[in-house]
Amino acid sequence: MHEHRLTGLFILVCQYKRASSDEQRQKLAKFYLDNRAGINNWDLVDSSAPYVLGGYFYKHDRSVVYKMVKSANLWDRRIAVMSSFYWVRQGDFADTFQMAEQLITDKHDLIHKAVGWMLREIGKIDKNAEKLWLDKHYQQLPRTMLRYAIEKFPEVERQHYLSK
Repeated sequence: MHEHRLTGLFILVCQYKRASSDEQRQKLAKFYLDNRAGINNWDLVDSSAPYVLGGYFYKHDRSVVYKMVKSANLWDRRIAVMSSFYWVRQGDFADTFQMAEQLITDKHDLIHKAVGWMLREIGKIDKNAEKLWLDKHYQQLPRTMLRYAIEKFPEVERQHYLSK
């Protein structure tokens, strides 16, 4: 069943990319949101959320995504974080940083990994932006989140963050 759901999400992503109107993209994003109960594995989320929800909410009100960040459901939280990958690629970091702040105290390692990954992606585009955020928050970050965020840093910089 997992492979069937993954294939369905690949089809949905392709449909979203081919959509020629905002109305079509809105319907696909709504379909995704309405059926997200079946999107309950990290690879299902990571291979679809940035492309469908991230793409749609890049130019629309992101309050739905912020509600998902606060959800008790692990997969809703991961979908929210991974949706921001699209925005990060556009150079839009503010919402990703804000979600990261809200998720610092999250207990699940799959959230730690996703947030750390998004911080690292921000650093690939603007290392200073990532470092400014880390300088403010790194002492509060779960170890996994921090390790993912600084994975590509030179060893001296990595040790600076890890040793404090």
